[in-house]
Amino acid sequence: MFDGLKDKISKFTDNVEKEAEQNEEDDEAVTETEPVSDDPTDTNSDGQHSDPIGEDSDEDSVADVSIGDQMKAAVTGKQVVSEGDLETPLHKLELHLLEHDVEMSVADDILDGVRERLVGQKYSQLASTDDIAEESLQEALRDVLKPNEFDFGEYVSNSEKPVTMVFTGVNGVGKTTSIAKLAQRMMDAGYDVVLANGDTYRDGADEQIGQHAENLDVEMISHGQGGDPTAVIYDAVEYAEANDVDIVLGDTAGRLHTSDDLMAQLEKIERVVGPDLTIFVDEAVAGQDAIRRAQEFNDAAAIDGTILTKADADAEGGATISIAHVTGKPILFIGNGQGYSDLVEFHPDTFIGFMFD
Repeated sequence: MFDGLKDKISKFTDNVEKEAEQNEEDDEAVTETEPVSDDPTDTNSDGQHSDPIGEDSDEDSVADVSIGDQMKAAVTGKQVVSEGDLETPLHKLELHLLEHDVEMSVADDILDGVRERLVGQKYSQLASTDDIAEESLQEALRDVLKPNEFDFGEYVSNSEKPVTMVFTGVNGVGKTTSIAKLAQRMMDAGYDVVLANGDTYRDGADEQIGQHAENLDVEMISHGQGGDPTAVIYDAVEYAEANDVDIVLGDTAGRLHTSDDLMAQLEKIERVVGPDLTIFVDEAVAGQDAIRRAQEFNDAAAIDGTILTKADADAEGGATISIAHVTGKPILFIGNGQGYSDLVEFHPDTFIGFMFD
């Protein structure tokens, strides 16, 4: 996807190296005829103090574009993007990301990457810097969202059965409903499904997932309130193996990312059951809090992907970018309604188009 950009960067680097070699030769010639005094009080021909660039100077720390480079580009109908050119466009894009609830540090990281991509690059003089910066930002967002993108259906099809999936997330984000929606999706694809209620702490958890199991006409494994969540999911896997069931979907207790005991249970499930996929569920409207929650859950039991719920509730979409950036894992599905069919596969290009409509 970035081959063209890499070629540009490579050519730019070659030109810089050639100019650097020429400048070095010129500097050597000047040194032979006009040695620089070691005395800091010496002045040059303009009466200014001589101040050779040393290790403590920050002159080399800011990459920018010389007037010579700009003039060379202008001759061929091109413009060379400088740091100054980007100041206003990047500020506008930062506000755009923040308005879409992208976490501030994530927005800064992404825009720093855009700046590095663009400074020194040549573009048509007819192209506005605003358009150049926005196009590069969209490429950067694809860089966040697409590297770990994978075909969920293909993964399930090619995996040894049963495929065990465990779901994690904080209270109230729609985790159990997402499990039921995914069960419906897997059944529509021709797979048999069993549900496992590893949420053994919450009053009414058995009834909630049990109602979904009844509606979907699938088996549910439960040990009742107060049972060991790991044992429940382990038994569900054994049931699936004994009855040729393709998919095990295991619920876990909704927990705050600060609950050490419950997070330790996630680690135990990971260690004992060894699920094929650990799926993090959060709200598309989570906004700035999404990044902290994603980090904590990913640390407790490395997640393999994310389902974002409540996308129909006027979500700006920033949680999608923040979570993908922090975890480096794909966004799998988006929940956009209350029905069992209201779970759609996530496509990065469609999402980026939505952000810039």
